[in-house]
Amino acid sequence: MHDSLPPPPELLAAPGYLVRRLHQAYVAAWVRLIDPMLTGPQFAVLTAVHAYPGVEQGSLAEAVALDRSTMASVARRLEQRRLITRDTPVEDGRKRLLHLTEAGEVTLRETSHKVRRLEERLLAGYDAERRAALLAGLITLGQRWEGLAEPHARPDPPDQPPGVPT
Repeated sequence: MHDSLPPPPELLAAPGYLVRRLHQAYVAAWVRLIDPMLTGPQFAVLTAVHAYPGVEQGSLAEAVALDRSTMASVARRLEQRRLITRDTPVEDGRKRLLHLTEAGEVTLRETSHKVRRLEERLLAGYDAERRAALLAGLITLGQRWEGLAEPHARPDPPDQPPGVPT
């Protein structure tokens, strides 16, 4: 048996490390408390298809933060589980238009209740103002990080500290 060591201070000052820890904890809580078979990305797609019935699969990918190939794979799995339909329009055989099935509606409704309960537990102790500020900060951070991951993103100049405008 070994004693558990705390993370070094350098890691606790590293946003990427902290985000990874949050993600690991969230996925573990999701599997235990939400649904071990329905993934977070699948839930996101169901939610977005509910919001945009008949949406084209490729255009939905960005809205749920998936690349096109992952989106296609997620949509195929949801179709195999009969939670969505992927219809091919006559005018363009390459497109797939997504709709929730009745089973998809039921799954989304049941899962949404569980997700809200989990989110309440995750944000316990945060009042509405603090929750709104946290979510706004996470959205801003996510947009910034996603921008840095884009192929056209330029690295910071070597003589500039990160994040300093040029």
